[in-house]
Amino acid sequence: MRLSFFIARRIAFNKASSFSKFIINIAVAATAVSVAVMILATALVNGFQQVIQEKIFSFWGHIHINQYQPNAGPLTEELPFTSSPTLLDSIKLVPGIKTISNYATKSAIIKSDKEIDGIIFKGVDKNYDWPQLQRFMQSGKLLSFNDTSYAPGIMISEYMSKELQVKVNDKTIIYFIQGGGLPPRARKLTVTGIFKTGIEEYDKTFVIGDLNLVRKLNDWEPTQVGGYEITLNDYHNMDSISRYIDNHLLPDQLFTRTIRDIYPNIFDWLQLQNQNEIIIIAIMTIVAIINMITAILILILERTNMIGISKALGMRNWAIQKIFVYQAGYIILLGVLIGDFFGLGLAFLQQSTGLFKLPEESYYMSVAAVSIHWVEILLINIGTFAICTVILLVPSLIIRRITPVKAIQFK
Repeated sequence: MRLSFFIARRIAFNKASSFSKFIINIAVAATAVSVAVMILATALVNGFQQVIQEKIFSFWGHIHINQYQPNAGPLTEELPFTSSPTLLDSIKLVPGIKTISNYATKSAIIKSDKEIDGIIFKGVDKNYDWPQLQRFMQSGKLLSFNDTSYAPGIMISEYMSKELQVKVNDKTIIYFIQGGGLPPRARKLTVTGIFKTGIEEYDKTFVIGDLNLVRKLNDWEPTQVGGYEITLNDYHNMDSISRYIDNHLLPDQLFTRTIRDIYPNIFDWLQLQNQNEIIIIAIMTIVAIINMITAILILILERTNMIGISKALGMRNWAIQKIFVYQAGYIILLGVLIGDFFGLGLAFLQQSTGLFKLPEESYYMSVAAVSIHWVEILLINIGTFAICTVILLVPSLIIRRITPVKAIQFK
């Protein structure tokens, strides 16, 4: 083993220019590019999914509790139920719960002096998780609540602000759809703040206002709500906490839905990014393997005389094979390290500067988000090294077919 390693090291670190040296440099470069692309693909997919999920969760929480309605969709108005302080207290005691807020929605039409648009009015109260919404504020301020009536203001998206041609402190008229053949009920409300989530489904649809206004329009009792919106400390526990609340805490008429259940299309789209990531990693791995196989075959061909002499001196086939496997391992390791340097370097550069921009209307974000998961980086490094090294055992078998007499005569 030591002799094979010694010869491999002498060949690998031979400074004399040769065709094999050129091939080694190409193989190192190809491996480095493959590893760098895999690292960037993983970091970009993770960052993309993280940013989109955070935006979804910040606007709508992780879990909703509503009264059961067959075939209810994401825009279906909720059936009212009486909010129970005892139920709220028991839910808050569940490990992993961060906040729980009351809400209700109502279909409406918003009208400015120049434009008109259909909306969903999301009513919340003063105990809403405002810090989560604060991050999306573009101008103006959050709603101001009073104890006697409903807040006279609303918050609209930047997209809606441009469509309606209104700004902060402008007046709008909202016509709330009553259903049952009843005429709409109009309310004049002031734009107090403008937000921007970057998610088209939200920015084009939702206006945020006072829950008490929804109660008055629907003739609800002061303690009735459309649902509870729950925010968790860790979204990975969303399904398990939802099942626990549904099975152990809720009365029969209420049920839980995760935000994944409410907006499955968005989460299915995010899941597709994982498939893209797998495809890119597979292609880059194949590229690295093909380049390494080509390099090892050329190295064997150039060292045919050395192989013949080594066999004539009594060196076994496996010992000679190990020379080229060690040399390939050196090439792969060097390529992985260089790939790490450039891949992680570009990822950190993007994190700190936001150099690469994206069309927000297509990707829900204006800057390519990057999230580095070190476990995945480690798996990429180990996987690339192990797979390429094992695969290269196959072309090295050609050494067994080389006879000393013909090899020594080979030129």
